[in-house]
Amino acid sequence: MKNLFIVAAVLALSACSTLKSTSDFDPSVSFEQYKTYSWVDKKNEDAGYHLDGQMDQRVRAAVETQLSQKGISKTDKQNADLLVNYITKVDKKINVDTFNSNFGYNPYYGPRWGLGSSFHSETTVREYDVGTLMVDLVDNKTGKLIWRGTVADTVREQSTPQERINTINQAIGAVMMNYPPKPAK
Repeated sequence: MKNLFIVAAVLALSACSTLKSTSDFDPSVSFEQYKTYSWVDKKNEDAGYHLDGQMDQRVRAAVETQLSQKGISKTDKQNADLLVNYITKVDKKINVDTFNSNFGYNPYYGPRWGLGSSFHSETTVREYDVGTLMVDLVDNKTGKLIWRGTVADTVREQSTPQERINTINQAIGAVMMNYPPKPAK
């Protein structure tokens, strides 16, 4: 059941305006040196660490496409410059909105005259899920995390496999847009 929830989180990532993408990196690293990559081996003891099945394949394919477009090719783990991994998580958020309205306002009457307006207040509480997908790039020689890209959005349902593929491709495209980081001037 936990895997289904994580899959729903990744399905949340879409190209709408709420898509939030950030990245962080080690500024002492020269990113031009990285030409090859390999995937981090899956951890069997933590089933929630990676998605299973179709979603795992879609995320990996999207990351591989982005890295290929940046001139970084896939190789075996022993010869790879970078190790690539991704992590997903879901956070519950609560939105509370209060709307106040005044009916029958008359500037000549008020509480001191015994006449006034009718005041009405309505509060709406909405719970929603925010899915986050993080892509990590680790230097294979040092074992240090050198770059992390993150994308987050509200969880939404997608009804067709093509919509799911498009959603993942757009999310990974947004997160990988900042790799390699631009050198400081």
